[in-house]
Amino acid sequence: MVIPTIGVLVYFLLIPNTIQSQQRNYLLGLIFVTTYLIPLLVLILLKTLGFIKSFQVHTVKERKIPLLLMIVLYYVLGNRLINFTIFEDFGILFCATSFGLIAVYLFFIFRIKVSLHLLSMGIMTAFFITISIKYAISILPILMICFLLSGLLASSRLYLKAHSPKEVYLGFFFGLIAQFATFYLL
Repeated sequence: MVIPTIGVLVYFLLIPNTIQSQQRNYLLGLIFVTTYLIPLLVLILLKTLGFIKSFQVHTVKERKIPLLLMIVLYYVLGNRLINFTIFEDFGILFCATSFGLIAVYLFFIFRIKVSLHLLSMGIMTAFFITISIKYAISILPILMICFLLSGLLASSRLYLKAHSPKEVYLGFFFGLIAQFATFYLL
C-alpha cells in the first residue's frame, strides 16, 4: 500500500520534471491518502466487523472486498490525474495499477492468490521503464534497484510461505504487462 507513494517520491527526486513543489506536495498527499490511508481504514473496519481475520488477508475470500475497493480508488485517482498534462504520467500509472488489480481479481475465480506485493513492484519497474522511454533518459540505477527489490521481496514472500512461486511470478508479470499496455494504449 505504500509502494505507490514511494514510487512517486522517487520520481520527484530523480526524474527531471517541471512540477512545482506545491503541486508535488499536493500530489504526494493525495496519493498517500488514496492508496494508503483509505485502504488502511477500510481494513481496520473490515477486521472490526469480522470480514477479515488479519490485516494480511490470507484467503481469496478475505481479499475480495479490499481488492474491489483498491480497484475503484486507483481507477478514480488515475482517471482524475490523467486529465492534467503535468500529472499524466501518474494518471497512466494508477490506471495501470487498477487494470493489474482487475487481473488479480479475475484469478480469484481459480482460487489463485496472486502476490499484490510483486504486482506493485512489477508496476513500479515498468513505470520507470516507460518513463525512461518517454523522456529518452537513462535511469539504469533506478531500474536495477527495482529489479533487486523485486527479487528480495519475491524471496521473502516465498520464504514466509505467503505465496507459491506461480503467485509471485504472476504478480510481477501482471504488473509489468498492465503498465506497458496502459502506457502504449493511452
